Amino acid sequence: MPTHDLAALSEEHCLQEFETRDVDATMATMVRAPRVKHVPTMTGGIGHDQLKRFYVDQFIGGNPPDTTLTPVSRTVGEDQVVDERIFSFTHTSEVDWMLPGVAPTGRRVEIPLVATVRFVDGKVAREHIYRDQASVLARVGLLSPEGPPVAGDETAK
Repeated sequence: MPTHDLAALSEEHCLQEFETRDVDATMATMVRAPRVKHVPTMTGGIGHDQLKRFYVDQFIGGNPPDTTLTPVSRTVGEDQVVDERIFSFTHTSEVDWMLPGVAPTGRRVEIPLVATVRFVDGKVAREHIYRDQASVLARVGLLSPEGPPVAGDETAK
């Protein structure tokens, strides 16, 4: 049985990342040497300094102002939370962690993603984020939805 309310800790971490957009407050929710990996693009960081640089340069400050996370489901284990969410934004700025090197297209993106978050002593120790990158590319017009077997908005509905 967990000794910490992992769901509440996960919510606090996301609040700092996406609502307050405060890098130091986000880092305060994590262990001294955290690991974060956005698997489709292999962006993120290992260790405090590398991850803080990622949050400052690419992630927290780089998300468009209308970015939202909508909960779909959550599984809480002994030391881990798995969240399925709908990640939505309008591609009005470069989103290097999701679309490295892609100039803003102005298109709306709405995709499902899954985050597995492991906790140690009430702090985020490791976070892996998974999503269908082909669907992201289709939403911004870089892949034709009629080409490879990918889906767009319907995956988020």
